[in-house]
Amino acid sequence: MPTTSSLFRAALGRFASGVTVVTSVDAAGCPNGLTVSAFSSVSLDPPLVVIAIGRDNDSGPAIRGRGRFNVHLLASDQEPLSRRFSERIVGDDPFTGLTPRQDDHGLPWLPGALALLGCRVTQAVDAGDHILFIGEVESIDVADGEPLLYYRGGYRRIEAGSDP
Repeated sequence: MPTTSSLFRAALGRFASGVTVVTSVDAAGCPNGLTVSAFSSVSLDPPLVVIAIGRDNDSGPAIRGRGRFNVHLLASDQEPLSRRFSERIVGDDPFTGLTPRQDDHGLPWLPGALALLGCRVTQAVDAGDHILFIGEVESIDVADGEPLLYYRGGYRRIEAGSDP
């Protein structure tokens, strides 16, 4: 079959991914964040991860300007948090009503995530309609729990009894 954008989207929708919220701070010092499913580890030594941010998203300039971002690997009960950071209307502040703590660089850390990764940007790569930010992980916090997943356009959870 020839490649079309709708067929490409349908094919990629069959790849289950974890759900993250990526946070940073913009040039004015205001917290910034968005839901990201395009996240992956790149290297163990040094510890590197990559995130993909749409060019039209205001988080890209914040991350590029600050040179840092935090990745929150969401737990299965954090679907509302993911929706809050993905479905917002321009101008809405998704941090309203939340009480994030700040890391050593002034970036927000959201409570309740399975893992929190504090990253320093090592590269920003233009890639089609996205920017890939490669970050060296400089701080880590982990917790127990089950992950929130995204598959075929919807949120999913690991079924009970499906542990490996």
